[in-house]
Amino acid sequence: MSRRVFITVGEASGDQHAALLVRELKEMDKDIIVEGIGGPSMAAAGAMVHFDTVQRAAMGIRAILRFTELRRILKWTREYFRQHPPDLLICIDSWGMNWHWAKLAYGLKIPVMYYIAPQVWASRPGRIKRLRRYVDRVACILPFEEKFLHDHGVDATFVGHPLFDDLQAPATEDADRRFPHRPPVIGVIPGSRSTVARENFGHLAEVCDRILEAFPNAKFLIPTMPATHDVVKGILEGKYPGGARGAGNENGLEIIGPYSLGLNQFNQLVPQCDLCLTVSGTATLHAAVHGAPQIVVYRLNPFYWHLFGRWVVKTRTYSLVNLLNDSRQNIVPEYIPWYGSNQPLADKALEYLRNPEMLSEQRDRLRNLIRGLNRPGASRNAARLANDLMLGRAETVKRTV
Repeated sequence: MSRRVFITVGEASGDQHAALLVRELKEMDKDIIVEGIGGPSMAAAGAMVHFDTVQRAAMGIRAILRFTELRRILKWTREYFRQHPPDLLICIDSWGMNWHWAKLAYGLKIPVMYYIAPQVWASRPGRIKRLRRYVDRVACILPFEEKFLHDHGVDATFVGHPLFDDLQAPATEDADRRFPHRPPVIGVIPGSRSTVARENFGHLAEVCDRILEAFPNAKFLIPTMPATHDVVKGILEGKYPGGARGAGNENGLEIIGPYSLGLNQFNQLVPQCDLCLTVSGTATLHAAVHGAPQIVVYRLNPFYWHLFGRWVVKTRTYSLVNLLNDSRQNIVPEYIPWYGSNQPLADKALEYLRNPEMLSEQRDRLRNLIRGLNRPGASRNAARLANDLMLGRAETVKRTV
């Protein structure tokens, strides 16, 4: 009888990581059945996706409202597991959603592997109790996570970061082909969730207006994802009604004013950028792989930040690039939380663009960081852990009651 794996994914980047994992699982066992809830990337890799949980991914208050829909899917999953229990549940990222599925599987005695663990080292350490109780094995993607989780009684293995499974660090570009010998190219990376893009991109566009005042020929490249493309496009069409300043389509890009939007073109657009304005998340590390200097932001309501955020976030810094840096000196500037005037961010961006040596220095530091992290094979290593759990060869299987 074929083995069955059920994968649960809640947002776009997790969907991409799931796709890589699905391919590795199928390469190890051509007869394995992979199914679950997720998105189009996971489906394209050969998994049977019962519900799309990616297109409407959200955070904050909207995420709470979204749980009504997820609760319906969870109820369906409970009945499905009772009739067709999988050999393994793999939860990928999205702790706010996935711990409910882990708990469900635990109650039905289905082994659970968590891939891309919640950042319990950064905030809400109480999540460790649920992780330890409901999850048999964690496949973690950051080097320091393995020891942290072990120290808290969680069976964890560092597998590497899946970002490096299908990416290669770019070759160094000849300096005289870059800015300032041509107008600057600025990347604007709005995140992977529609709600995050909606909260951040309008303000980022205002910062771009300030850049255009100083550099009238500047160009802006925006790598979008399915959940964010229409949000970004709508905001720009509001700024340039009727296609002002040359709306059109070129090389798969949608041109609106000085902005070029590329759906699923991160790896094509970001290497062209002299500076990126990046919403905090995995995109910061992704841009670093391409050696793209960046300023990291995350727009937050100051009321919620002072009421909750400042008390639960325990790290010295917030962006992933700075967290992975051994030095206590940040590599990239952060505006997190970002609220109030947009002028300080605009001033920082202009400081970089007026001092290209600052761009060069940050680019060198990013490449040094990536050299130490670039270890392809995370998806295959995670697939091997999954295989161990299904075959009952895991070193320890925790079922704490």
